[in-house]
Amino acid sequence: MAAPALDRRLGLADVTLIVMGGIIGSGIFVNPSVVAARAGDAAGALGAWALGGAIALAGAFVYAELGARRPEAGGQYAYLREAFHPGLAFAYAWALLLLIQTGGMAASAMTFARYLRELAHVPLAEGVLSALVLAALTLVNALGVRAGAGTQNVLMVLKIAAILAIVAAGFALANHPAAIPPATSAEPPPASGFGSAMVPVLFAYGGWQTAAFVGGEVRDPARTLPRGMVLGVIGVVILYLAVNVACLRVLGAAGLATTPAPAAALMRAAFGETGARVLAFGVAASTLGFLSQSMLTAPRVYYAMAADGLFLRAIARVNARTHVPVRAVVLQGAAAVVIALTGEYGRILDTVVSADWIFFGLSAACVFALRRHDVAAGRSSGATVPFHPWTTLAFIAASAWIVFQSLAHDPKNGAIGVALMLASWPVYLLWRRFAAQRPRS
Repeated sequence: MAAPALDRRLGLADVTLIVMGGIIGSGIFVNPSVVAARAGDAAGALGAWALGGAIALAGAFVYAELGARRPEAGGQYAYLREAFHPGLAFAYAWALLLLIQTGGMAASAMTFARYLRELAHVPLAEGVLSALVLAALTLVNALGVRAGAGTQNVLMVLKIAAILAIVAAGFALANHPAAIPPATSAEPPPASGFGSAMVPVLFAYGGWQTAAFVGGEVRDPARTLPRGMVLGVIGVVILYLAVNVACLRVLGAAGLATTPAPAAALMRAAFGETGARVLAFGVAASTLGFLSQSMLTAPRVYYAMAADGLFLRAIARVNARTHVPVRAVVLQGAAAVVIALTGEYGRILDTVVSADWIFFGLSAACVFALRRHDVAAGRSSGATVPFHPWTTLAFIAASAWIVFQSLAHDPKNGAIGVALMLASWPVYLLWRRFAAQRPRS
């Protein structure tokens, strides 16, 4: 009897919403203020969001081609393994489990818990509530990819509704800027430049790549993955630009720069305290949606690594009823729960960025290697990066730039992230030796 395998149940709408859910978190509700302060004027702020969208779209095209060439579970892990070396793929999965994915999940759970305590007055500590949320979503995603995707789709619709409410509030107040209370600071902080403004923008746009993790569960992945990635990123760019146009129309660049929570200010001015509470619910739904998306997608990387013999064999087992790598889902959830309960993630947060964008650039370089491999093997891909190699090289350059910016901003924590990645190599060598000596079942 054949062992259970991943089941292809996800369609175009699922992939598109997974992409959007992987990008939109809580940042768009506060980051317009940070970007306006750093850019210094409205043109610079909108230009930063537009350029960030272009970089994200270039990344989506890159991952669309990679997904079409290697439409299998694991996404970036599979691309790095096939294009370069299994050790580099192991380093990515190692960083994802110990730093990038679980850390982001813990932070999102804590943000959700903070808003839930304010809305519902839940008498639980933030860390405990975060752990309970993580455990609940782990259970949902262990029940099956269809249940996980369904939860993700509902939360994504709530996110979009919250963002559209902000846009509506902005246009309703466009001719009544006096409705917004003046900021406590009369003058915005000195602009630090367009390059500095791009950092929070690129943070906000990250996440489109996670849909590739579930390539092994997508129907007709060679067509569905590329289309879903591109449509998802385009949808996010439109929503982000609409929010910033609404904020700038009402507050102006100087006012936006001195309003730390512009979305809440617009909603409160347009719809009163009810509007502010609705927004708080929207932010909670947005962070929960990001968390659900992380739970749904990343365990497929650990599954692929275990299937290659580079991790615990049990992680590669698929449940016969749900067709989900349940142990991989539970492992990730447990790691995130530990981070949430310790409350130490705030100190490590800056370490995530440098590691994440290093792998973005390396994954884009996979396009060159996989094209050579596929030409030699007589294979072709239905999706190709437009204007390759220039768009691919531009994305690699953007990835290197954001790594440099993050290391310059916080050298200590950035170096910790890089050191953690480098530590994966001796672990990989030890595990490979152990796997070679282990008797095969």
